[in-house]
Amino acid sequence: MKNLEIGIIGGAGYTAGELIRLLLNHPKTNLNFVFSTSNAGNKIYKIHKDLIGSTELEFTSYINPEVDVLFLCLGHGNSKAFLEKSSFSDHTKIIDLSNDFRLTKDEVFNGKTFVYGLPELNKEAIKKANYLANPGCFATAIQLALLPLAKAKTIQNDVHINAVTGATGAGTSLSATTHFTYRDNNFSHYKAFTHQHLGEINQTVNQLQSSFNSEINFMPNRGNFSRGIFATLYTKHEGTLEDVKTLYSDFYKDAAFTFVSDEDIHLKQVVNTNKCILHLHKHEDKLLVTSIIDNLLKGASGQAIQNMNLMHGFEETEGLQLKANYF
Repeated sequence: MKNLEIGIIGGAGYTAGELIRLLLNHPKTNLNFVFSTSNAGNKIYKIHKDLIGSTELEFTSYINPEVDVLFLCLGHGNSKAFLEKSSFSDHTKIIDLSNDFRLTKDEVFNGKTFVYGLPELNKEAIKKANYLANPGCFATAIQLALLPLAKAKTIQNDVHINAVTGATGAGTSLSATTHFTYRDNNFSHYKAFTHQHLGEINQTVNQLQSSFNSEINFMPNRGNFSRGIFATLYTKHEGTLEDVKTLYSDFYKDAAFTFVSDEDIHLKQVVNTNKCILHLHKHEDKLLVTSIIDNLLKGASGQAIQNMNLMHGFEETEGLQLKANYF
């Protein structure tokens, strides 16, 4: 069986760089083109400097409409605009990494129905999908912390979330809060209670627990590190810690990349991997769930590859056996 021909639209950003790195090392893919009008003609490693020696491929302004898989690594709102003026073969599967198609109200576009690509939630639908909306990074970490509770219909109170992301979560464009002088030795919150990923999170909780009518209070924070998400959430919960551990272990027993740890967890365990690691703690009537991921991998490009594998009948872990940058 010949390798899948892959195209990437929007090749200069962090998620595209990680996607290129993974695809170059995936045993069943061939990188056909990386589209970037602003970098057309430049070697990919001139922008993604970690790829020197890995590829001589150049960015291009040419699009091959016959590729097997198309990854959209465009800014939010730009995927719709791109697809409105571009056409691809009927056999081309599209995986979008923006938020354009994640919500049910946006899932149908130009006759294409986008499946929400959280494998731990929608694995069977993903296997049959032609068009896929890759989840957001915060949304991935938080949903994986909540799925077992929602499936058991046990979220009866408000959920309080505090999560910190690295600087790469803001993308490559510089702003007042992404400069080194701002991030270094600093900590701040943003979009308190209003972050755009709340739409995905609420949608998923209600998909599993239609009776849910409490608040999900989310405080996103900027950390002074490059990559990773460290999320903690708590809510009132009846039952023992052992009961909750059993609930989570059963829910994730067949998950390829989500694991429940009995020990305290820290960010270095997941950076440079497609893993999500969860830790559970009970204090009186409160359940604390800690969730950690790499925002660029399980929160973006790694999960996109995981979804591609499922869509094509490959082993879910194909090309994703990555070791954490632990030391």
